Amino acid sequence: VTVPGKKPFLGHLHPLTLARRKAESIFKTMGFQVVEGPEMETEWYNFDALNIPQDHPARDVWDTFYLKSGFLLRTHTSPVQVRYMEKNKPSLRIIAPGTVFRHEATDASHEFQLFQVEGLMVDRTISVANLKAVIEGFFRSFFEKDVRSRLKPDYFPFTEPSFDIGISCLVCQGKGCPA
Repeated sequence: VTVPGKKPFLGHLHPLTLARRKAESIFKTMGFQVVEGPEMETEWYNFDALNIPQDHPARDVWDTFYLKSGFLLRTHTSPVQVRYMEKNKPSLRIIAPGTVFRHEATDASHEFQLFQVEGLMVDRTISVANLKAVIEGFFRSFFEKDVRSRLKPDYFPFTEPSFDIGISCLVCQGKGCPA
């Protein structure tokens, strides 16, 4: 009666926690440092320091949660990059994972809170070829299989140059899923 009982194992980590930890681990093996920052930001770090002008649609009250204190809930993790660059000189190799907030109507494919991972590499020898290699290495490690990827030039008003990244289907590898 006095022998301690076996403690039952209850619960498990949330799938987003598992995905975040896996992503961070992969980027660390590629030489990236994980950097975090506040979720409540100033307009300076969230917009101005990133060359997002006052009349940019991303500043619209419908996209951003503004707080009575004068702060806002960050709409991306880019402010973390700005804060890091203020204190560190190149060469830089960081990822900024974290929760971001956008004022959106919620439905099956939209939520006001989402998780994002941004990367930043700065050095004189960095090129788009490095971006492609990092992305391909990440997808191969994250999905634990060969994944074809495509880097297609695209237009995003807040980055230059900009790319749309696509990957092959994880089920059929691009051969066509059975109906």
